[in-house]
Amino acid sequence: MLAVKTNNPTTLTEEIQIKIREVMEQYPAGKSKSALLPVLHIVQDENAGWLSVEAMEKVAELMGLRPIEVYEVATFYSMYNLKPVGKFLLEVCRTGPCAIMKGEWLIDYLKKKLKIDIGETTVDGVFTLKTVECLGACGYAPMMQIGEYYYEHLNSEEKVDKLLEDFRMKGFNKN
Repeated sequence: MLAVKTNNPTTLTEEIQIKIREVMEQYPAGKSKSALLPVLHIVQDENAGWLSVEAMEKVAELMGLRPIEVYEVATFYSMYNLKPVGKFLLEVCRTGPCAIMKGEWLIDYLKKKLKIDIGETTVDGVFTLKTVECLGACGYAPMMQIGEYYYEHLNSEEKVDKLLEDFRMKGFNKN
């Protein structure tokens, strides 16, 4: 999700449609609906990290599904974004064990520090704050996921500030 491929989230290029068909072919005949999760990942990765209604409708058409079948999956899982997100998506666990270990403090601190609320993106487009259910790292709370990586024991302003600054620098570098 860190690399933005296109700024038109309503279009599925021919190349993406080929990738989708290749994924669908990995499943037995009549079971191509099983490919929906990886297909949505492909589309989201290629469309600036989010799924538009139009893109989901195109997925439904390509997969021979009803649009509601695609919407149900995309809205159920927190790994899919239904509106534009920043370059870095900060996913903070908010379940009970993390809450006990300062998880709520981390959420509140990020909201204050970034001047955004949950589900919002910073004005510079670098960070989006999202809360999620269990990330399976209860012993390392408070923690958050950014991209594919977990950042753990974020229990001080200094640790959080350093992490944000490191990512902000990555956001402005083209590397």
